[in-house]
Amino acid sequence: MRVVLFIVIYILVNIDFSFAGYLNKNIRDRVAKEEILDSLDKKLKPGDVSPDFMAVDTCGRKFSLKSLKGKYVYIDLWATWCSPCKEQIPHLQRLERVFKKKKIVFVSISCDEDREAWLNYLHRNKMGGIQLNFDGNPLFRGAYEVKAIPRFILLDKKGRVIDPDMTRPSDPETDVVLRALKGI
Repeated sequence: MRVVLFIVIYILVNIDFSFAGYLNKNIRDRVAKEEILDSLDKKLKPGDVSPDFMAVDTCGRKFSLKSLKGKYVYIDLWATWCSPCKEQIPHLQRLERVFKKKKIVFVSISCDEDREAWLNYLHRNKMGGIQLNFDGNPLFRGAYEVKAIPRFILLDKKGRVIDPDMTRPSDPETDVVLRALKGI
């Protein structure tokens, strides 16, 4: 029940009206209301455990962050309709080649709602690597307060946040940060 409530609340938060006012008028359970407001006030910072995500791969299989423990994770949140996102793809692919034998994975998670458009884009552009789609799951994006894409996130080997607003693949600083990771 609370998961459904969090999903509904996430949607409501993103349609620009006074969410606190909505909660006060419509949610009678004081504890639930306080939990929701507290979770919205806590911006993830370095050292925090990243919330898990549930996404689907190109074959429709469920995929979660938990399956990547033991490796650094560089997450790219993007969409096929986003020009700035698509501009980063060649740079991300270069990073994937440079760090291929290192303990880091590059995970591209599409925010596309049209699964077929996403799959067609991947196929047309011969995109490899870990390609996922949120498949309508807003919880991970909500936890990171993703308001715009592209967005990049760097996690450590234990799934903790290193940088919730990591630099873009095209930024030379990204190479520097990734090479400096301990035990990569």
